[in-house]
Amino acid sequence: MNPFNIHAPDGQRIPIVISVPHCGVAFPDEIKTLIRPELLDRPDDTDWFVDTLYDFAPSMGIAMITANYHRWVIDLNRNPDGTPLYTDGRIITGLCPLTDFAGEPLYIDQSVAIENEEIARRKVAYYDPYHAALRKLVEGAKSTFGKVLLWDCHSIRQYVPKVYRDKFPDLILGDGEGAAASPHVIETAYKSLSASTFSVSHNFPFKGGYITREYGKPLEHQQALQLEMTKINYMDDTELFFDHERADKIRVVLRRTLEALMEALALNGK
Repeated sequence: MNPFNIHAPDGQRIPIVISVPHCGVAFPDEIKTLIRPELLDRPDDTDWFVDTLYDFAPSMGIAMITANYHRWVIDLNRNPDGTPLYTDGRIITGLCPLTDFAGEPLYIDQSVAIENEEIARRKVAYYDPYHAALRKLVEGAKSTFGKVLLWDCHSIRQYVPKVYRDKFPDLILGDGEGAAASPHVIETAYKSLSASTFSVSHNFPFKGGYITREYGKPLEHQQALQLEMTKINYMDDTELFFDHERADKIRVVLRRTLEALMEALALNGK
């Protein structure tokens, strides 16, 4: 299986690329047999249906890349050298996680480490291809338009106590504390998201993962933003099943925000 899918834009392309690195649910056989079987039917920590939520993007001229393998195989939004994204005491799942966000072990043998050789193998097989494809999309748009915005898409349960003790805001915009995008682009996104009934937070408790921090280079006309959202926005109250009515409501906000960002990029030249 290819580690990713590319969803090509319909018609005229615009300088926005969407990345959905945590929607994958597949496991290679050699890893699947090592994971606790009760976790495999519906693996938690999945950004369920985020690729479906953004299925309107290609019709706007936006290229989109989505992951096929689960983040427990290897996390595409973690530093490739394993450096933690946060050091504030929250539970941190690594490049090749050993536990879920609840701190529960993933592996049957309750492994406390994955050998460096195995991590390197997974990087070559699953991590590097996704990032090579993402980089190609970003660089292609930048070459065509002279500028590009990468919109990195995520979702999370309303409550994940080991990460954050309170209920998460509906929408969390991350820009690496202002390092991954220009002030005008950040302000445009934040204002558009805030012009809704959803609660919005900025850089707290998430400020963007590896993808946002690595690809966001505003001085090089390459912007990156991360949007985290609680799953209750587009799933049912159990946060297990897709809810079309809720999804349609949040899609209005997402589409409007991407349209506003497209206009901001156009007005801002390079």
